[in-house]
Amino acid sequence: MKKYNNLQGIIYIYSTFNNTISTLTDLYGNTISWISSGVLGYKGPKKNTSLASQSISEKISLFAINKNIRIVDIYIKGISIGKEILLRIINNCGIYIRSITDITPLPHNGCRKKKIRRV
Repeated sequence: MKKYNNLQGIIYIYSTFNNTISTLTDLYGNTISWISSGVLGYKGPKKNTSLASQSISEKISLFAINKNIRIVDIYIKGISIGKEILLRIINNCGIYIRSITDITPLPHNGCRKKKIRRV
């Protein structure tokens, strides 16, 4: 079990309607640990509940504290109810959140319009 000397890390949160995945990396992007609601034993529609998000955030906070990471940047991607709960629990576990960035992709031009009907 490798302890990191630097106190900084990055947490990526990928939250969809079906699942929530959280990844803890160092500042260079090397994955230290990851967890999802399926790993914790939630199946089916229970994977996207607030209870699953709470369990994920507690586990990822414990991983960060065990690896001596105290300051994190958080990158959030996706649309779901679990995002706000994850942020609150991580903050309450004693980890300092330096920045929160939403990297959810947005459509910029939309779909192509239908052709005009010729009679």
